[in-house]
Amino acid sequence: MSFLDLILGRRLANREFGRSKIGAFEGVPAMGLDGISSSSYGPEAALAILIPLGAASASYMVWIMAPIVALLGILFASYWQTIRAYPNNGGAYIVAKENLGTNASLLAAAALMIDYVLNVAVGISAGVGALVSAVPALHPYILWLCLGVLLLVTLVNLRGTPDAGRIFGVPTYLYIGSFLVILAIGIVKSVMSGGHPQAAVAPAHLGHATEALSIWLVLRAFASGCTAMTGVEAVSNGMSDFRDPPVTQGHRTLCIIVIVLAILLAAIAYLVRAFGIGAMDQTQAGYRSVLSQLAGAVIGNGVFYYIAIGSLLCVLTLSAATSFVGFPRLCRMVAEDGFLPKPFAIAGRRLVFTVGILYLAATAGALLFAFDGITDRLIPLFAIGAFLTFTLSQAGMVVHWRRALADSRSRRERRARQVHYIQYAINAVGAVATSVALIIIVVAKFTEGAWLTVLAIPAVIALLKAIHRHYERLGRALHASGPLTLDNSGPPVLLVAFQNWNKLTENAMRLALTLSPDVLAIHLTHLAGPQAKEHEEKLRDEWRVKVARPAAKAGFTEPRLLILPAEYRAIHEPILKLAHDLEAKFGPRRIVVLIPMLIERHWYQFLMHPQWARQLRTQLLAHGGDRLTVMSVPWYLDQCHNVIGSTLPIRSRSADRNGDVPKHRAVKRHARARRG
Repeated sequence: MSFLDLILGRRLANREFGRSKIGAFEGVPAMGLDGISSSSYGPEAALAILIPLGAASASYMVWIMAPIVALLGILFASYWQTIRAYPNNGGAYIVAKENLGTNASLLAAAALMIDYVLNVAVGISAGVGALVSAVPALHPYILWLCLGVLLLVTLVNLRGTPDAGRIFGVPTYLYIGSFLVILAIGIVKSVMSGGHPQAAVAPAHLGHATEALSIWLVLRAFASGCTAMTGVEAVSNGMSDFRDPPVTQGHRTLCIIVIVLAILLAAIAYLVRAFGIGAMDQTQAGYRSVLSQLAGAVIGNGVFYYIAIGSLLCVLTLSAATSFVGFPRLCRMVAEDGFLPKPFAIAGRRLVFTVGILYLAATAGALLFAFDGITDRLIPLFAIGAFLTFTLSQAGMVVHWRRALADSRSRRERRARQVHYIQYAINAVGAVATSVALIIIVVAKFTEGAWLTVLAIPAVIALLKAIHRHYERLGRALHASGPLTLDNSGPPVLLVAFQNWNKLTENAMRLALTLSPDVLAIHLTHLAGPQAKEHEEKLRDEWRVKVARPAAKAGFTEPRLLILPAEYRAIHEPILKLAHDLEAKFGPRRIVVLIPMLIERHWYQFLMHPQWARQLRTQLLAHGGDRLTVMSVPWYLDQCHNVIGSTLPIRSRSADRNGDVPKHRAVKRHARARRG
């Protein structure tokens, strides 16, 4: 087993694609980690905005979280319908493309891409923040811990969605179970104490109020708290990953995610007020997250506390898995439409879209590095992309149901009109609600850093359109409007570039003589003065004995030897100049440069040999133009003979050993016969 197989797993065949499908059990960890884990940093983000209210901040959390939970319910009903209407892939990109047009779909794609990257950065930074809450000594290493977790999550997702879902399943269900127990215990304590429970471990002291409550402060807190809803769209985006029946599996997954998230958000808001818990500054030593303070207040700092916080850490840091599932598939669809480079649409060794995964990891890593892995600095950039895609998806579904109502002609379809009206109304309410929330988020967070996201979205759209224009130009340039033309298709003029007469050169020369009667061997020398003259005489004598005479004896036209000085060690320049002169001499005939290439099979062999052949090939392809063809003739270092041409003898001019006429002469005779 190779090291790569050990890390990423064995290479999967195309026929195994069906085995990579998942059910609801794996779907919750694979697609729900983002949504479920946001129950930790969403309420904390809202409380961070309310810090100026001092001890009164906790008392307003119920009123902040109530509309967020209501909006979550609207999104649940909306995406339930989207999954049914688009059982293969119902993401915002597809819905917008089919119902709102290309520009709207690109807007959705750009917003989703940015949101996925931000989700990875925010989730990992929040997870590391939870770790630092439990182990304050790790505070100086926040950034490096973030990058280490990012590397781990990337490797796991390169193994494929089923493996990621199973690996992430244990911490996900442990987090859900442990915090549901903690929240239930806390609610019981609060009810039994008349709403004023005694904390097992006192939460951080809330300072005095420095600002009065205002509508603007409430809107800002609501905008930050809306980050708790990011990730709800992941199920509709990843419908192609579910096994049959996909609609049933998608609905089950969506139900579990939304119900668990709603319970967590409502219970956290209630207990934050009951225990008087507020947010702390993550950049300061001694930082403790809201959930860490809440768990400590309910059950103390015992074993169960560390189990719960450990599961929270895992879920937060692994919540990036949702983006690693959705982002590559989104990029594949965009690439198939010609708005992203084609490698994004190619499945890798584990039937996942490797390029998308690596690109997501690189951009999220750059973001973590730029913001030092601090969650509070990343939160203002977050949620805009998510709510923009919510709005576009719901607006697209409104158009979808309106078309369905307009196309209802048969009696059976007319009976379904009432259902369509209900579906239309649900998505219309969702579109209005999410658009209002989007406006509030943009306005409230704009000066805090959201302007970066607002500027980034049109920049990404411009990039996508530029890529599409490139593919359109390429398609027009490559379009073949007529049949194959064979005018001026005589044998090419072959140039064999070599350093010394050896096995590599012999291999290339034998191939050249079978392809064309016009063969010119090019030797590039860096020598000068008497040494160059002596070297040239020796090489010409060797050429006459070892090449010219055997070729003539076998019936081939003698290949010419041309020695060119490479005065400035740029070996491609003399060949390009010669090729230009030959084009003027031979007219439309193609010029082909054969490059003998030593193939190293081991990395240490690659280091021990100069790569002049690869450098020459690269330069000729870059500067040679479409009239110049470059061919590599390989010779393997650890074999006695070349795979290609190693058993090819020098044949007679008139016929080979089987009596077959050489190919280029057969073409000429056939042409003469047709003219006769």
